[in-house]
Amino acid sequence: MARLSDSIAVTASVLKKGQPVIFPTETVYGLGVSIRHAASPDILYSLKRREKAKPISWLVSQQDDLARFGRCVPEFAFVLARTFWPGPLTLIVKASDEVPEAFRSSTDTIGLRMPNNACALELIDAVGCPLATTSANVSGKRPAGSFGDLDEGLCSQVSAVLSDGEDGAKSGVASTVVDCTQDHPVIVREGAITIADIKSLS
Repeated sequence: MARLSDSIAVTASVLKKGQPVIFPTETVYGLGVSIRHAASPDILYSLKRREKAKPISWLVSQQDDLARFGRCVPEFAFVLARTFWPGPLTLIVKASDEVPEAFRSSTDTIGLRMPNNACALELIDAVGCPLATTSANVSGKRPAGSFGDLDEGLCSQVSAVLSDGEDGAKSGVASTVVDCTQDHPVIVREGAITIADIKSLS
C-alpha cells in the first residue's frame, strides 16, 4: 500500500505536483487531483477503470464556490447549498469560465459539493483550489467507507493515502446528485439526502 499519511501538508504537496491522492470525506474515501495542478482528470478514469462518459465532480471548501464555478446558477441551487452544504449533496450547474475545459462534462457542466469533513476541507484549502474527486474504488466495486476497505492495488498507484482517523464516522453512502441546469431541481442520484429532504424545501 502507498504511504499512509496523517499530514495535510504532505498530501497537499503531492496534489500540487499534479498527482492523485486518496483522502477521506464524510461519505466514503475519495480519489482526487487538484484542478489547478493536474492537466485533466484522466488519471482518475485510468485508476478507476471508469468510462470517460461519466463526469467527475469537484469538492469545494466554501458555499461561495457555487457562484464562482457555476454560471447562471438558479436561486433554488443556492437554497440547496445553504441548506445541505457542507454535506452529501452534489449540485450540477453550468460551468463558469473558471472551470478548465478538460474538467467540464460534454454538456459544459460541472458537479460541485462541499464535504462535511474537516480533513477534506483542510486539504482543499491547503492546495488552494477544488479537488476533482471520485470514490476511491475500482468501477464496479463497492466504495470504501473506511480505511480498511480501501483496495490495496489502487492505493499502491497513488503517492499519498490520507487518513483522518475517523473511519467510524463515514456513512458509506454516496452523495445525492441534483441537476440544477433546468428551471427546477432534477435528482440524478438519490444518496444520503433523500428526495423527501429536497422536496421539503419547496
